[in-house]
Order: sequence, then C-alpha cells, then structure tokens
Amino acid sequence: MDKFNALTTVDEMFMDMAAELAEVNVSEGGGPFGAVIVLDGTVIATGVNSVTRDNDPTAHAEVNAIRNACAALGTFKLDQCVVYSSCEPCPMCLSALYWAGVKRIYYGNTKEDADRINFSDKFIYQQLDKPPVERAIPCIHVNSKRAIKAFEMWVDKNDKITY
Repeated sequence: MDKFNALTTVDEMFMDMAAELAEVNVSEGGGPFGAVIVLDGTVIATGVNSVTRDNDPTAHAEVNAIRNACAALGTFKLDQCVVYSSCEPCPMCLSALYWAGVKRIYYGNTKEDADRINFSDKFIYQQLDKPPVERAIPCIHVNSKRAIKAFEMWVDKNDKITY
C-alpha cells in the first residue's frame, strides 16, 4: 500500500468533517456535497454546495472552499493545502483545485456514486473529448487581431504576478 492509500486517523477526521458538512447542507436545503481545506493539520476553510441557494452554478463545495481558503490566507495559491471532499471533484472543481495548486485531494463518494443520484459528469467528459465546434454548446474560434493584444501586453509586462 502506498503512502496515499494509508489514511491516518487525522485524515479520517477531516473526511468525516466533509461528510458531515454535506449532510447538514442537505438538511438545510443545499446539495449533498462538502469540502474541507487543511494547512499543516489546521482547517483553513470549508465549503458546501450552494448552487440553488446562491443561484450560482459554480458554487460547488470545493469552489466555495477554495474561495474561502484564499480569502483567509490572502493568496490565490493553496500549494501546501490538502483538500477533503465528500465526493470526487467534478471536472470544474478538479480544474479549480489544480489552478489553486493543492498538494493532495482525498474524497469519499466516487463520480459513479454521484451518477447514481443524478449528479453525473459523464456528459461533460464526453464533450471535452469532442472538437470544440462539435460540442453541444459549439465553441467557435474567432481569429481576432484584437484578442491577442492582451496576451502581447502580458508577455511584455515586467511587474506581472504569474500563476
């Protein structure tokens, strides 16, 4: 068994916390997802799914936890943080966790478990494999000379903060 499969009692405690957040959220009218972000053994932030409550399709547990953690730490990088999620992150949340640079993600329910309760990501994964113009929401490249200007400005900017 590798080091990532050997859960400690502390890992189990944080996983239970994520699961409890999801349970409480369901009882309060939210979605069945919770997330905890930990830095050096200390909870930095939590998040629950508030999509319907906030009328925000991006308000998934992990995204809300990322927002809360970044605000608490005053940074956009969470490279020393560990995430505990009640469910395997969806493509959007997984992307956000990669952008945040977290060092590890533990999750409870799988994407197959989520699929069984009508929270399926299969469609998104299938869409990502298609050429952009053939997706259900066609993505059309516009060869705009204006669009590249911001990229050129970025390349030339001396005081930029890379991310």
